[in-house]
Amino acid sequence: MMTSNWRWLKYLVALVIPLHTIYGFYAGGWFLLFPLFLSFLLIPLLELLIPPDSSNMNALQLELEERNPMYDGLLYLLLPLQIFNLFLFLNQVGDSEVSNFDRIVMISCMGLNCGIIGINVGHELGHRTNTFEVILAKTFLLSSLYMHFYIEHNRGHHKRVGTRIDPASARYGENLYFFLMRSIVQSFFSAWMLESKRLKKVKKSSLSFSNQMMHFSFIQLLLLLAIYFFFGKMVLLYFMMAALLGISLLESVNYIEHYGLGRKKMEDGTFAKVKHCHSWNSNHVLGRLALFELSRHSDHHDKASKKYQLLNHHDASPQMPTGYPGMIILALIPPLWFKVMHPIIENEIKRLPTLVKARYS
Repeated sequence: MMTSNWRWLKYLVALVIPLHTIYGFYAGGWFLLFPLFLSFLLIPLLELLIPPDSSNMNALQLELEERNPMYDGLLYLLLPLQIFNLFLFLNQVGDSEVSNFDRIVMISCMGLNCGIIGINVGHELGHRTNTFEVILAKTFLLSSLYMHFYIEHNRGHHKRVGTRIDPASARYGENLYFFLMRSIVQSFFSAWMLESKRLKKVKKSSLSFSNQMMHFSFIQLLLLLAIYFFFGKMVLLYFMMAALLGISLLESVNYIEHYGLGRKKMEDGTFAKVKHCHSWNSNHVLGRLALFELSRHSDHHDKASKKYQLLNHHDASPQMPTGYPGMIILALIPPLWFKVMHPIIENEIKRLPTLVKARYS
């Protein structure tokens, strides 16, 4: 059994995709396919064979792991890797000698990194409170053109999860493709409204320079202009396609994390308190490691500030049939998704008193 001092080493698995993407950008050809093959074929197949691990650390282990700086160090290391990947992508994707096949795969690989590194690690650090980590979080999100996620996710989704007014909560019977269109658009406008509401409380105009959404829009526009100036309009288009793929990957994760799980409305008109039962959980090991425990999502919603290495399994959490990569593939086929998930939801509603089907109204 791995001792506490070395338990962090298992999360080195998360470096495989960005490191191999760098290698693939250099080598080209079939080497480029490995990150996609790993994410959407090998890991899903292995997670069907490897049993999930629902074990939790004891109180002493949790205390030791919380103080171990290596967990944060791994997150920090991913930022230069993400920036280097982006630079390689921009420098090579527009090369006239690159085949159309390689170009499509390069865009897909960069999109994969935008989702699982840019937005996912940005999400983890975005829940921290110290200035350094918040800056890192926003920089990660910048690499995927999704900086407004910092506002909408923290101040919107975590308060409104499992309700009709939350863009990131998928409703019962809603397919992935409709959800993607709805969530991406509504989340953007939700972030503007949340920021305007914050400024109104301190008696400032939503058009003032204090508006973080204006900061984010300006910074992202500068990045796009820099790419256009240094690399040209086609590379700019390819980058925007990669960012959209990353965004779609993140929103697909949102879809599977909360699909059909609603909070019960109480007699006074308020919703039941957010509990572990309002998020899908997955204990499948490979997905947990590759995504820094994102799949232990129920505990994350119980205490958003809890660092990834400390997240626990809870028996009250509805359990996914497999890990995140496999669930995303399943969601791509709506009739099959509904056939698998709806019976599970029905059983969970019978088991958990504050859980209801998330409806459109």
